[in-house]
Amino acid sequence: MKRFTHINENNQPSMVNVGGKPSTKRLARARTTMFLPDEVFTQLIEGEINSPKGPVFATAIIAGTMAAKRTGDLIPFCHPIGIDSCNITIEIKEQQAYIESCVEVEAKTGIEMEALTACSIAALTIYDMCKALSSDMIIGDTRLIEKRGGKSDFHLQDR
Repeated sequence: MKRFTHINENNQPSMVNVGGKPSTKRLARARTTMFLPDEVFTQLIEGEINSPKGPVFATAIIAGTMAAKRTGDLIPFCHPIGIDSCNITIEIKEQQAYIESCVEVEAKTGIEMEALTACSIAALTIYDMCKALSSDMIIGDTRLIEKRGGKSDFHLQDR
């Protein structure tokens, strides 16, 4: 029977002890979808990707990478992990922005939360930088699409 990993035998919140686990190579990929109204989509697709705050996508990629590196500071029971690699891509098509992160590390614990955090903060950064054009942007689903290493692997099947 599966059980929550961050609840101890007394039903209290508890950080998982990874002290005795071996380090393994781990990878996690996540994706966030943003829905863009016409006024935002048009400017982004026409290449006008500089807002008064700076270059939209470059800033979002930097913010997402910084967030991945600070996930342990943001989520109470995440272990601080010195990630080896964080790559974020942003693709615009059909009035949507697809933000994907791929995070890699050799560690005793997984990095799913780092990948999810990277996408989420990149999306929030795009929202922040484009909100002068419209507040009607929607940050849609954020989900893990792949995990390798550790106890089990995961790959989201296309739906």
